[in-house]
Amino acid sequence: MNFTDDLIDALVPLRPGQPAHTVRHQRDKVVAATQACLRAVFDPALPGMPLGERLLAAATVAELSGGAALAAWYRGQLATTQPPQQGPRLDAILTFASTLATRPVEGDREAILRLPAAGLATADVVTLGQLIALVTYQVRVIAGLQALAAEGQGDVAPPQADAEPFVHPANLPPPGEPLRIQGFTSATLGWKAWLPTLPLEQATPRQLEILKTSHPKATSSDYYMTLIWQPEILEQRSIVFNAIMYAPGGLSRAERELASTVVSRVNGCVYCGSVHAQRFEQLAKRNDVIAQVFEEPATAGTNARERAIVQASIALTQDAAGFGAAQLAPLRAAGLTSLEILDWIHAVAIFAWANRLMQNLGEPVEAGV
Repeated sequence: MNFTDDLIDALVPLRPGQPAHTVRHQRDKVVAATQACLRAVFDPALPGMPLGERLLAAATVAELSGGAALAAWYRGQLATTQPPQQGPRLDAILTFASTLATRPVEGDREAILRLPAAGLATADVVTLGQLIALVTYQVRVIAGLQALAAEGQGDVAPPQADAEPFVHPANLPPPGEPLRIQGFTSATLGWKAWLPTLPLEQATPRQLEILKTSHPKATSSDYYMTLIWQPEILEQRSIVFNAIMYAPGGLSRAERELASTVVSRVNGCVYCGSVHAQRFEQLAKRNDVIAQVFEEPATAGTNARERAIVQASIALTQDAAGFGAAQLAPLRAAGLTSLEILDWIHAVAIFAWANRLMQNLGEPVEAGV
């Protein structure tokens, strides 16, 4: 497989000198780690799932997610690779991939346990989960960048009105106290894996190193102790996530958390919704828009800027193929710059990825359970 050129730049396509190319490469850490994830997931030497199975699953997810150019690329790679063996194992892989691509809320415990029953080892299931999630991320990054490239306008922001003093709605608990609305919550939740986690005493020095850099509490987390079955993929995925959510400048941290919460609400990921609702509250010192997102995301937003972020997040999550410059217009009208829009695209895309791991490899539980 050819990994010498950046795949997303090639498929948008973006060329040096174009405004969208210039702004994308202001986040070069995201660019490099995204390409490194691609290399890790589709490394021909990766043990377990044959490359043909991986490429066919990726092409299937890209097609169902509306990423025609990406699907064609994966199909092209598949044409030069030994094709996967037909049978119940491949059927189970493609069924699971199809479900997560379009209906991630249906990727429940029963759905994932069909994979070990079809002959996939735990590490193979983790590979497949990361693969599906990566492709849904790629589809949305490409669609967002294509829209940005098609705009044909610069960063001319309208005058910003003075913000009105915030008055906390009387019907909501104060920030810091949990919201519980429509099955979603801002309470602290735990997470329980549906697959066997890697016993800590069996971790290699390399796995321990990656766990340490992935999260301060990774070794006591079912989530990380599941993903560490494929350490190189986890390492690059952690770099992508941190580069997107914590990069300085651009879109505010609170607005990245808002977009993340919207995507999680749309995808039905209760755990991700709880974590990122909390982070928004901590940063913004309010929870009014989070309550609106939990109640009905289609009408959420306390001002024009929030409404634009919410609506665009829903659109890119639900219909990447139909996303274009017209869907960016409200973001521009609300004053977002190209770098802020790029950060927003990345936040939406990384939660296409995050939801499909948290939601489909385990389940939320009450904290302490």
